[in-house]
Amino acid sequence: MEFDKLVHQPTRLQLFAYLYSHGEASFTELTQELGVTEGNLASHIGRMEDADCVAVEKKFVDRKPQTTYRLTDHGESIFESHVRTLETLIDGVEE
Repeated sequence: MEFDKLVHQPTRLQLFAYLYSHGEASFTELTQELGVTEGNLASHIGRMEDADCVAVEKKFVDRKPQTTYRLTDHGESIFESHVRTLETLIDGVEE
């Protein structure tokens, strides 16, 4: 059983889980909710974007720039696969 290192890294796992459950979130929301620095978040989002796991939308809201993120279909798929792997691991421990 092998974990996907893109998803399994703790901060990215939080990002995948948050975006999976919330649909989309702004940069500010993610830094506040996950307790990560802006630089750390930007780095992890960049890795996820490079792997086609997150879509980025930049727009203006009340004349202020706002960046929002959501998981792509690929991102949702590898997160669900990771969760299944964890469930299999847990089931094996319980038996």
